[in-house]
Amino acid sequence: MSKNQDERFAQMSFATVYPLYLAKVERKGRTEAELLQVIEWLTGFNEKEVSQLVASNANFESFFDQATLNPNASLITGLICGYRVEDIENPLTQQVRYLDKIVDELAKGKSMDKILRKSA
Repeated sequence: MSKNQDERFAQMSFATVYPLYLAKVERKGRTEAELLQVIEWLTGFNEKEVSQLVASNANFESFFDQATLNPNASLITGLICGYRVEDIENPLTQQVRYLDKIVDELAKGKSMDKILRKSA
């Protein structure tokens, strides 16, 4: 990924992307509660904090600066938009792609245990 793309991710508004995530998962029969659950697992943000971040129009740089990333986030692997998430070098871009990847998994009907990387 280019430096330009990394900067675009940093300045992208979480408030703009959240409704897109929600529409994507709801189209596939999942709920906002499930979306909030995967966001909380990854970032530590509860529903109220997510709402505040949307209301304040936080960009992804600010969003992930305030987040407490789940220690198991590095277990999120695979392709997203043609890039392997585990190979992305910019930490912020990788975190945004972690979020994209688990939202995709939710929309694709994966079980919550698999999305949240829980051992059997």
